[in-house]
Amino acid sequence: MNPERSRLELLAPAKNREFGMAAIDHGADAVYIGGPQFGARAAAGNSVPDIEALARHAHRYSARVYVALNTILCDEELEEAGRLVHQLYQAGADALIVQDMGLLQLDLPPIALHASTQTDNRTPEKVRFLEEVGFAQVVLARELSLAQIRDIAVQTSATLEFFVHGALCVSYSGLCNISHAYSGRSANRGECAQHCRLPYTLIDTDGRELARDQRLLSLKDMNQAENLGALVEAGITSFKIEGRLKDLSYVKNVTAYYRQRLDHLLSEKPEFRRASAGRCTFFFQPQPEKSFNRGATDYFLNGRQMGITSFLTPKFAGVPIGKVVRKGPNYLEIDGATRLNNGDGVSYFNAAKELTGLRINRVDANRLYPAEMPGELTVGTALYRNLDQELEKQLEKKSAERKIGVVLDFTETPTGFDLKMTDEEGVSATVGLAHPKEPAQNPAKVETSIREQLGKLGNTLFEAQRIDVNTTAAWFIPVSALNALRRDAVARLEAARAAAYQRPARAPSRNPTAAYPETTLSYLGNVYNRQARDFYQQHGVTQIAAAFENNRERDPLSLMITKHCLRYSFNLCPKQVKGIRPDPMTLKRGSDEFTLRFDCQRCEMHVVGKPDGGKKKN
Repeated sequence: MNPERSRLELLAPAKNREFGMAAIDHGADAVYIGGPQFGARAAAGNSVPDIEALARHAHRYSARVYVALNTILCDEELEEAGRLVHQLYQAGADALIVQDMGLLQLDLPPIALHASTQTDNRTPEKVRFLEEVGFAQVVLARELSLAQIRDIAVQTSATLEFFVHGALCVSYSGLCNISHAYSGRSANRGECAQHCRLPYTLIDTDGRELARDQRLLSLKDMNQAENLGALVEAGITSFKIEGRLKDLSYVKNVTAYYRQRLDHLLSEKPEFRRASAGRCTFFFQPQPEKSFNRGATDYFLNGRQMGITSFLTPKFAGVPIGKVVRKGPNYLEIDGATRLNNGDGVSYFNAAKELTGLRINRVDANRLYPAEMPGELTVGTALYRNLDQELEKQLEKKSAERKIGVVLDFTETPTGFDLKMTDEEGVSATVGLAHPKEPAQNPAKVETSIREQLGKLGNTLFEAQRIDVNTTAAWFIPVSALNALRRDAVARLEAARAAAYQRPARAPSRNPTAAYPETTLSYLGNVYNRQARDFYQQHGVTQIAAAFENNRERDPLSLMITKHCLRYSFNLCPKQVKGIRPDPMTLKRGSDEFTLRFDCQRCEMHVVGKPDGGKKKN
């Protein structure tokens, strides 16, 4: 068994160095971050020196830093990307998250490789292939069920990573080209325009309008908090939080929440261990429902179900707090029992079903005094809190502390005394104190004084779990000497930990060469450069189409393939309602028009449109 599969890893997002450090401090075992370029979130790039600083901080706790280099690359970018990989490796990065197989053709340093979710990892055959060409960790598709994950796990040995919280792409990752077709911004190049969050009108085969101006492709957010144990049983050992564009309070709050959930799970499963060192103390109560979300769903993990969509708004409505029961000249009264605070943010849906917000200046029991009174708000309107001012204030300050447990062993030597510090991972350091043996004037207080001074680790990385004192007599030792001994031991243990840290090794590729599961790749294979083409040819693919971004497609085609089905959402699924055919539907927004085709055998919906978005190209 792969020893990595005994580690349960909480993987948190890092928009930048500050956010990444906060994620580590709030319990992340690893963070993923974008480099200066070539990441799937073009708006979340970071310099190599910043990544180096983040890696130093993470490695203090034996935590890891994964760098997302997961866009597809054109030929002219490969050389620069290769240089960047070497710089990232020298900076201390632990792994690269990769989509473009052209990178594997380059002379890379021995850095571990993770297969991005953009490589569309849904089958045992695909995951096994990725493992055989050198990927140590694979990010599985969000759409998988527990049974499908289990099937992959028993047929492969790579570490399996799965998104457990945050925004959902409605398309299978890597298979969405709407943004490029209709705005010129490629999702596979890190510039998704999020057309899935826009309002559309749905029309059936007979021309009937089933829905008007609703966010028909917009999903709720993933929340697998109740399924962590089931995911572990199925074979997942890396639990990923989405959010490289989210704010700092989101990162702190959600990371802390899943840290608590995983720690509880680990206490029940001794066969697994934490993937990093240190225990967290939180100075707030983690409540993920109070950070940005579009509602919660576990998606398809336990089978297809209603309620995965967020048709009304792509914004954060918040937590329900009650209904308006009275409206005064400058106040609102509500019937809820939620304790509100001055400065809270409140939202509601207006008559046009648009999410609208207001700020509360003052709270007096159930009477709210908004900064501005909304004229359109009527009695009976449901209100939500989308900003908890008290929680935000807590998260603006130091909100967590992470400490590594140590055992201190103070012993007598022929020339004085030794202090040995051993941390929870077995790393140790010993320092000596040359000092004459003089009997103490107050022998009863000697051992208490030694323990008290040696245990003063408050501003350090460490926390004393036990202090052992072994001396032949109650010797006099100045407090200043004990403090110096403690400081030296702390410095040496930190240095020893840094020296002992080992980055994960690059997984070897199989010999003889592994065969790709298919011999044909369409534009959905995202082959955008010659090196990627050579890679697939070497692995048995005989027909390779260019990526959609090469603009070679001319006829209408699937711009998005999704497990989300609008027939199912509107109770028109042929598998559930007798006599209904899976006829195409139409999705419209202004002059943009898409045909929805339904593959009922695979339970998939294809959003078909023109490759040029209906616009002439020069």
